[in-house]
Amino acid sequence: MITDKEFEKIVLYVKARYGIDLSQKRVLVNGRLETYFFRNGYDNFADFMAKVESEPQGEAAKGLINVLTTNHTYFMRESVHFDYFMKVVLPYLKVKEADNRDLRIWSGASSTGEEPYTIAMILMDFFGLDHPLWDTKVLATDISTEVLNHAIKGIYLEEDIKPLPDRWKRRFFKSLGNGQFEVRDELKKEVIYRQFNLMNQFPFKRKFHVVFLRNVMIYFPDDVKYPLVNKIYEFTEPGGYLFIGTTESLDKTKMPFKYVQPSIYRKEE
Repeated sequence: MITDKEFEKIVLYVKARYGIDLSQKRVLVNGRLETYFFRNGYDNFADFMAKVESEPQGEAAKGLINVLTTNHTYFMRESVHFDYFMKVVLPYLKVKEADNRDLRIWSGASSTGEEPYTIAMILMDFFGLDHPLWDTKVLATDISTEVLNHAIKGIYLEEDIKPLPDRWKRRFFKSLGNGQFEVRDELKKEVIYRQFNLMNQFPFKRKFHVVFLRNVMIYFPDDVKYPLVNKIYEFTEPGGYLFIGTTESLDKTKMPFKYVQPSIYRKEE
């Protein structure tokens, strides 16, 4: 069991580097790290953290964030967002970007891929035969290399894809047998996966029309959350949208996005 001092060190490190507040998650941190130590042959906490701090891009550091972050998601999660995206946002963007035919959409906490693949399916469905004429590739990022690898492989259980419309299952997935289904290449090529820490400087050259950042800021205290939201605002096109989790909310006095409806915000045109 980790000591008070060791726990505090972990909390401070993860908050400083990743913005995540684990101060009320001691049982989770202790349980997951003890299992990780055992599996990876570390003798003590001090040796492990020395490795993490000396090699912030190394395997130990990646292992730390992989084991401490929860990545629970599923297809069509919070479907109200996808309905709004398809019925309101895309018709608006289709007109607004008719000349450029270039939509930039970012799934900022992509986890195991269900969200960005759903977005990509909606885009292909919405544009139909005109889809090849548009650049609608989705940028999907996550801090965890483990979940990104899962997303890139694109293999899901039959129960995982159950919420999807049957026509999407037939078009975008192929059966591997044993109740497993793989995302077809047609859909895979529409999503670009990258490892990215939201606390880092944004490297993007162009602004986004839509940002999905759902169910991640619940782990961020206000002194992390609102600077991040303001940074996203700077990288959002005028008239662009921000979607956050349905259990999350933002204080309009602390950020410039305008409230549209619960968990949906917009940058003024």
